[in-house]
Amino acid sequence: MPALAFAVAAAYRFVDLPEAAALRERWLASAGAAGLKGTLLVAPEGLNFTLAGTPAALEDWLAALQADPRLAGLDIKRHAHDRLPFQRLRVKLKDEIIRMNQPVVRPQAARAPAVDAATLQRWLAQGRRDDAGREVVLLDTRNGFEVDAGAFEGALDWRLAKFSDFPAALEQHRESLRGKTVVSYCTGGIRCEKAALWMQRAGIDNVLQLEGGILRYFEATRDAPHWRGDCFVFDERERLGPDRQAAPTMAA
Repeated sequence: MPALAFAVAAAYRFVDLPEAAALRERWLASAGAAGLKGTLLVAPEGLNFTLAGTPAALEDWLAALQADPRLAGLDIKRHAHDRLPFQRLRVKLKDEIIRMNQPVVRPQAARAPAVDAATLQRWLAQGRRDDAGREVVLLDTRNGFEVDAGAFEGALDWRLAKFSDFPAALEQHRESLRGKTVVSYCTGGIRCEKAALWMQRAGIDNVLQLEGGILRYFEATRDAPHWRGDCFVFDERERLGPDRQAAPTMAA
């Protein structure tokens, strides 16, 4: 089978970027010159991007990006498409790469513990029990309409309208989480990382984030067991299946 013509790369990192405004201009110019399309968010707390282009151009841009020691060794999720999945390039300056409105939560200072996709798959297969025998609870930190597109079987869904609603939702539900291993998850890892840190601050024990989110679970497991439906993404593709290809829209 011939190689697909376009590569897609998604990554984020929470890291102090005090010169975020200048970086936004630099990355807009360099990504544009490379012919890349997609979205890159930059904020004083870090960056988040999903970009696509020809494999050579994308890899060259990623190498230049990671020449900055603060961004070296990014955990990049990659896949391929037979066509360019985005129509334009957006590089945006934000106050937060994901808005929580809780400045005490600083993932760039210390991460929450994480569980990888293979371990989570094993826990789910052994009856939703972790290696200590505790009940494993999956907590979806995405918006309600994203959950409607697809989610892990039996995951908690607090019907969030926006991520900044998470702290108030936790206050309502915290007692139901006590004594369990709580695995927060989201699309690529950004929201579940902040959510896990907030839960720790709230006194919830045994909190983990799913490393790399749903997209890494799709990448690292065969046929994404215990997942049902598609993964909503905030770009022109709208929904990705477990094969990480754009799923047919409801109107198709």
